[in-house]
Amino acid sequence: MKLKIYVFAFGLTAVNLSAQVKDTLAEKMLIYQLPIGGWGKQLEDKSVVNYSLPLDKDLLRKIKSTGDDHATIDNNATSKEINALIKAYSTTKNPEYLKAAEKGISYLLLMQYKNGGFPQYYPNTGLYRKQVTYNDNAMINALTVLYNVAEGKNDFDVVNSKLKEKSKDAVKRGIDCILKTQVLQKGIPTIWGDQYNEVTLQPDKARAFEPISLATAESVGIVRFLMMQPVTPEVEKSIKSAVKWFKQNKIEGYSYNVSKVNGKAIRTLTAEKGSVIWARFYDINNNRPLFGDRDGSVKYNYNEVSEERRNGYSWFGDFADKLINKEYPKWLEKNKISDN
Repeated sequence: MKLKIYVFAFGLTAVNLSAQVKDTLAEKMLIYQLPIGGWGKQLEDKSVVNYSLPLDKDLLRKIKSTGDDHATIDNNATSKEINALIKAYSTTKNPEYLKAAEKGISYLLLMQYKNGGFPQYYPNTGLYRKQVTYNDNAMINALTVLYNVAEGKNDFDVVNSKLKEKSKDAVKRGIDCILKTQVLQKGIPTIWGDQYNEVTLQPDKARAFEPISLATAESVGIVRFLMMQPVTPEVEKSIKSAVKWFKQNKIEGYSYNVSKVNGKAIRTLTAEKGSVIWARFYDINNNRPLFGDRDGSVKYNYNEVSEERRNGYSWFGDFADKLINKEYPKWLEKNKISDN
């Protein structure tokens, strides 16, 4: 009798646990999710979404009053939450996490333009928010989520089949958009800009200090995404052209360092033998490093940028170093492609 009671009690406990297993971060993400399915990076009072904050009465009020116009893929918003919820579901099997992740995936599918591009925000179309946005890897983050859905990778195999089929089409259109937006110089493919007009797919400017230009950091992310895809002649040409551009436009003999002085970031460009960096932005026509300022002006001399913008933005970095020296050679070898 005791054994039977124990088995019954154990079974009951297991059932209860499976129904009650919760992930603290995932639970907060459920609360922050907007009605449209996406997530914001800010709340209605412009405070930054911070999942480490306790959910007190005041914060819950702010979350509840934040509308769909805050839904975005900027600063990893929405893609970050979908990835975290899928991971939480794989651990806990809590159906609410999968449901919320699928709602987020549906939001990504909803916001994608027919031409394959993704705006920074949806449904908010104010200012530069409606532009096709590679800036801060926004579009690539969204496409990576949809790629994982389509291929059933990284625990996304649990997503329902209808979303998988839609995601396959979305990824295909996204790749088409990437190939169309690779900037040509006299017919030769280079890299990509940060933002594009959502209708013409021509490079566009965003914030005052983000002029029309070639954007190195985002272009590295784009190439990495393309290297995940099946190799077609178009994809191969795109990747090779971008890597060639990176090799031709590296800045040798300089390092870019950030230090703190009285809690303030100080960014300095310093001569350093053997160091290789790239500028954040390059002139779209002649590949000269360029720098945008708060007043909308464009400078070609880093030292002419206002102190506020010089220290308030990362203008250089070793963005493409790992790509061209490690990842690209591995991609060539894996796919038995010659580097020519």
